Amino acid sequence: MCYNCGCELPDNDGGSAKNITDKTFAEAAKAAGQSVEEAKKNTLELLKKSLGESKK
Repeated sequence: MCYNCGCELPDNDGGSAKNITDKTFAEAAKAAGQSVEEAKKNTLELLKKSLGESKK
């Protein structure tokens, strides 16, 4: 749930499968034919853009 609530427990869905966990990234990466690291990096870049931050 860490990715959307800030609890910093990336494997804990807090009782709801709708929360974003490492499992979410693993499933998305598999669906896209990429590594979990690539999925997280791509997500980070899009989040930076949507929040108006520049690439770093």
